Amino acid sequence: NLSRNSKNMTEMEKKKFDMPHGTDIAWCPACGNFPLLTTVKLALSELGIDPKSLVLVSGIGQAAKTPQYVNANMYNGLHGRALPSATGIKLANRNLTVVAESGDGDMYGEGGNHLIHAMRRNPDITNIVHNNMIYGLTKGQYSPTSELGKVPKSTPYGSLDTPFNPVSLALGAEASFVARTIDSDRAHLTEVLTAATQHRGASLV
Repeated sequence: NLSRNSKNMTEMEKKKFDMPHGTDIAWCPACGNFPLLTTVKLALSELGIDPKSLVLVSGIGQAAKTPQYVNANMYNGLHGRALPSATGIKLANRNLTVVAESGDGDMYGEGGNHLIHAMRRNPDITNIVHNNMIYGLTKGQYSPTSELGKVPKSTPYGSLDTPFNPVSLALGAEASFVARTIDSDRAHLTEVLTAATQHRGASLV
């Protein structure tokens, strides 16, 4: 009963992050962004974070639409520029919980240089990267994490590059929190996102 009551309370708390009924979500059915969106809300609820003290920051892309679907403060920046914006917001008000959330193209392609220096400088922000190994919004180009030879619609000759390893890069930049998880494992995803948000310093998930 205690476990059930706790789960019900978390679900009730999660609703404070829900957008009004009827909000149009521009993702394809069964997209992995849906469980990520739900689990981010659950993790924030478990931590007792007030939507008014939360800022979600993103760049451009399908994953970067996530802040638009959460009832909290949000800042939608330029392609690849989520991390410097998130860092500036945290410096301006250290009492805010700041989460940067975008895709692999935005964070590792256009935003790759910013990722290095955000990990190196270690500001107290959480960086969640939805890695589906493709540019999902801008016509399906291969991304920095696409496997070698991947042939999306806009790249008929396939990916010519060895996949980028963001975990190795973050560890090389001496990041203070690095983790990987998967959208189909709700329990592990919630645990990782909760730990990343609680971490004092830069976290990469």
